[in-house]
Order: sequence, then C-alpha cells, then structure tokens
Amino acid sequence: MLTENDKKLLQAKGITEDAIMQQIKRFETGFPFLKIECAATSANGIKVLSNKEFAACTERWRNYQKSGGSILKFVPASGAASRMFKNIFAFITDGKGEPQTDFEKQFFNDIENFAFYETLNTKCSTLYGMPIRQLIDNGRYVDVAKALLMPDGLNYGAMPKALLKFHKAVAKATRTPLEEHLEEGAQYAVDANRNVNIHFTVSPEHRNAFKSLIEKQSPKLEKVWGVKFNVSMSEQLEKTDTVAVNLDNTLYRDKDGNLLFRPAGHGALIENLNACDAQVVFIKNIDNVVPSKLRAETIRYKKALGGYLLMLQQKIANYLTILEQGIPSAKQLKSMLQFLETELCTHNAETANMDEKQLAEYLTRKFNRPIRVCGMVKNEGEPGGGPYLAYNPDGSCSPQILEAAQIDPDDDRAVDIMRSGTHFNPVDLVCYLHDYKGNPFNLKEFIDPDTGLISNKSTGGVEIKALELPGLWNGSMSDWNTAFVEVPAATFNPVKTVNDLLRKQHQ
Repeated sequence: MLTENDKKLLQAKGITEDAIMQQIKRFETGFPFLKIECAATSANGIKVLSNKEFAACTERWRNYQKSGGSILKFVPASGAASRMFKNIFAFITDGKGEPQTDFEKQFFNDIENFAFYETLNTKCSTLYGMPIRQLIDNGRYVDVAKALLMPDGLNYGAMPKALLKFHKAVAKATRTPLEEHLEEGAQYAVDANRNVNIHFTVSPEHRNAFKSLIEKQSPKLEKVWGVKFNVSMSEQLEKTDTVAVNLDNTLYRDKDGNLLFRPAGHGALIENLNACDAQVVFIKNIDNVVPSKLRAETIRYKKALGGYLLMLQQKIANYLTILEQGIPSAKQLKSMLQFLETELCTHNAETANMDEKQLAEYLTRKFNRPIRVCGMVKNEGEPGGGPYLAYNPDGSCSPQILEAAQIDPDDDRAVDIMRSGTHFNPVDLVCYLHDYKGNPFNLKEFIDPDTGLISNKSTGGVEIKALELPGLWNGSMSDWNTAFVEVPAATFNPVKTVNDLLRKQHQ
C-alpha cells in the first residue's frame, strides 16, 4: 500500500506508518456520535456570576497578577483569510461585472467604511491610474475587487486575518487583529513585572510578516501601556497532518502518484499549546477583536473568568492535597463529590455504589486534570459549537463543547436537545495547565480520540475525504475539568466575512 517514496515522505514529516494505518481505519469506521444528556443552560451547567461573585473573581485575578503567577495569551492565527473573502472571489469569477447580491452591493456601497479603504485606494491608483470611486463610477467593480484580493494588488485573499487592516484608529491610523490582541493582552494578561506574554500560531509562509509587524508596532504599544511584550510564534507541526483518501477510503494520489496530506484542523494545535510553559493561558480566536473604544466589557469579563478559574483551581488543589494523605472522612468525601457535581457539573451514577476507597480514587482521577473555564454566549444567530452535558468513555457525564456534526441527526431526542440549546461557544477560554504540585500536565493525555471529524473536500476536481483531529476546544480538551460561564454577546465579535467589518462593533 505504501511505496518507498511514501515512506520517505512520512519520515520527513515525522509521521509513522502505524499512524497512517490508524487514519485509514478511522476513515473506514468513522467517528461515533456522542451521547448527550442535555444542552447546558443557565439553569443547568452554565454559571451566571452574581455581582458579588463577579467582584470577588475580579479581585482574585488582580491578586494573582500581583503574585507573580505566569500568564500567557494563546491566539490561533494560522492560515489565510480566503474564506473571509469567499463572496468577493465569487463576484470576480461569475462574470456579471456589477454587484448583484445584497452582499456585493453592501461591500461596494460601503467600501469607504473599511479600514483598508485608503490603502486600497492608493493601490487602485497605482494599478489603474484612477481611485476607487472613479473606477466604480466607470463600472469597473471587478478591478477594485482584484486590487484587494489578487497578488498584484493588496493580496488580501492570501494573507492571514491577523495582518489585515480591520479597524480605524485615531489620526487616520488603522489596526490589525494582531495589534488589537497585543493591546488586549496589556489590559488583562499583564504579569507582576508588567510583561505580556502572547503566543501566535502561524503558517510558515506568514511568519516573517508577523515578525515584521510585531517589531514595528509593539514598541509603540509598550509605551502606551507601560508593558513589555514577549511575543512567541509556532507553526502547526507537520506530524499532525492527516492523509486524504478517495471516497472508497483508498489513499488518494495526485497525477504524479504522491499522497496528499492536509492540516488536521485546530485540534492539531494541542501540540503547540502543550509546548507553552505557563500556568494560566487565555485562548481566543484571531478575528474576535474590537476597537479599543468598545473593549471595556471584554476586559471586565476576561478578568472575571480568570478569577473564577483560580477559585476552582485552589479548591481542587486543596482537595487533592487531602486525598494524597489517605482516604478522607465520609464528610470530606461527600463535600468533594458535591463540588465535582455542582461546580464542575460532572456526574457518575456509579458513585452511589462506590466504597470510600473507590470514591477517593475516583475523585483523585477527576480532580487531577487540566482546568478550563469557557465563556458561553446566549444564542443570537452566530455560528459556533454548543455547550452540552455529554457522556464520557468512563461512564461519567460532564460539560463538553460539541459541534453539530458530533450529534446523531437520526436520533430524535439528540436533535431536540440540540435545538433546545440556549448558548453557543465563542472560543473564549482561560485554562490552568499545571497540576496541584506545580508541574505541567501533558495535555495529549487528555484527548478523546473518538471525537474527530471526517469531511468531504475537493482537490483538482476530484472528491476526497479529509480527517480532522479532535478540535482544540472540543475533543482535545474532552477529559479536562470544565466550567461554563455566561458572558455577554458584546464580548463576541467575530469576522467571518469581510462585510462583518461593517458592523458597528468594528467601526
């Protein structure tokens, strides 16, 4: 099945032959649907902080910052922004020449409101000898779109979102998402020494552009906020790539007989996160940023989420210290189990049949895991995975973030539960990655391998199947201690399409 050339390629990528066989087997068997108990809601599974709790969590976070605890902001920023411009690419190729859809009309009617307008205007004058408005008046809409997306223009279609001009700032300045994340970090992730540690995952072809912008802009922001930015970058490891197969699950090969490997989704980034040395790590997507004038609510809730995480961690550390010393009293075990069930929403019917020794062992296993607090937003039509209480391989039921594809569409009860969901996942996480003794967890030990995804793709006009690893905040964190906390919609402002930049949150 594997040729000598295949084996050389696998060796170069750091992928074992056994891993490829396992991937092919997974294509054949598929991934099982997850059994869900219910959708997590503010009545069951999602914590709604009271004003008193919010203040206490915020104060706890401030104290942690002053104490010298390590903090990192982790931002997945790999890949190009091509999907963001899907509609405009279609406009270029459909041959109609003038805007037809509402999306296209909005883009060109409001084009002066984009932060990249002035740069694009200059590029149009260079390429065509006239500014955008004159081109539009002459019906040359496609030329304007090409100047934005194509390599001889601004090349926005191939650049990462992190480096695009998203927002207008003072004195005609503009801000990219990368700059917004730097400034965000200075407002809630600064440590006792005024350091702001930020890690971006990047694609190799974009690393130099990231580095150049960071070197240019970070000194300015350091002066404004009185901080020192320590910015690191990493690339998605080639050894996490997955092989593509034909629809009959045989290995796909191109016209030269070579295997096709694809990046395995954001779940591959658990390797990158695992290599980061920090106790507390904030995780947030690159495109979920707003201008500084609209950022106050985000900052408030980031601090509160951090404080809530520390409250959970301290309680868990205290319990594990007691458990380490021997079997606790019946009263202590009852208190620990109550915390596991009420604060961490983790249940197992078998605990009723456990003796004290078995219960102590069970609690030790459950407590001694990485911790994550996940902000959850009420449904308002935005896309995103949802919070559920779902069953685990060991029979317990706990909070999980699931995608629709992980729920059986032929299971009427499961579909009804999915439709009853009140919240969705905006990728707003803060995590504690060290154990109660201060040692870093090996995060790869807490992945549920049965939670990946298989999707249909196309390459060179041929239909193929691709394999995604368990998602970073889905199956890759399946076996973590998890708490859901409600956060306001104002903290979630993603940019999925270029026209999202015309929303008031980005103006």
